[in-house]
Amino acid sequence: MSTLSLSTALLVAAAGVYAGAQNAIAGGGSFITFPALLLAGLNPLAANMTSTIALFPSQITTSVAGRKLAGGVDAGEHHLSLKTLIIISLIGGVLGALLLLATPPSFFAKLVPYLVLFATSVFAWGSFRRKPLHAATGLSSTTLATIQFAIAIYGGYFGGGIGFLMLAALTVAGQQVRMAVATKNVLAMTMNASAVAVFAFSPQVNWLAVLALGIGGIAGGFAGAWLVHRLPEKVLRGFVVVVGVVLTVWLFVRA
Repeated sequence: MSTLSLSTALLVAAAGVYAGAQNAIAGGGSFITFPALLLAGLNPLAANMTSTIALFPSQITTSVAGRKLAGGVDAGEHHLSLKTLIIISLIGGVLGALLLLATPPSFFAKLVPYLVLFATSVFAWGSFRRKPLHAATGLSSTTLATIQFAIAIYGGYFGGGIGFLMLAALTVAGQQVRMAVATKNVLAMTMNASAVAVFAFSPQVNWLAVLALGIGGIAGGFAGAWLVHRLPEKVLRGFVVVVGVVLTVWLFVRA
């Protein structure tokens, strides 16, 4: 399919607005854009690649908007700089994108409900458990680097739920929620940059859908970045958990 009707383009753009805002706050926007692109007539592989490329501009805007809040993990003897996390995400994203081109996405797609369920549970535990005054980080820098590398590979391959996975890892590693949101936005943008560089040469990409979805995603990304700076911490935590639960239920129902 190389053309889009006006009504279909508006539907795709609306999905982009919602997805851009959701990605800026909690992640999971691809679970909105992917079904929308399927409804628009794209096959699953084309929808996956088109969604990744289209949401990339909104990820740039949200990353730039929250760049001052983003950072590495530093708790006691454990330290992992933002620069190191970015390099890890870049390499993993390339490997995941190449893996997608070489194998069918069905295997990883079946794992998505379990990954989102696990990530939501870990994030809720890390955010709402009562912490001692001198709590140490729950993850070493080596463990966090390994986890981020695995998330980046998965992100380059399919991408669904990477926001929740990174939020879970970063908060357990010691970052506050607001900082973790900004950091995961930067890392998601980095790993998708490498995937976009690979997918852009694929004939599967529908560039009209990319345009409609991308415009909506940029608008939603600015709205989401605005909300991140103004929502109370408890509201932000609660929103992330609620979205994670809803996504998990929906994914298991459609599986």
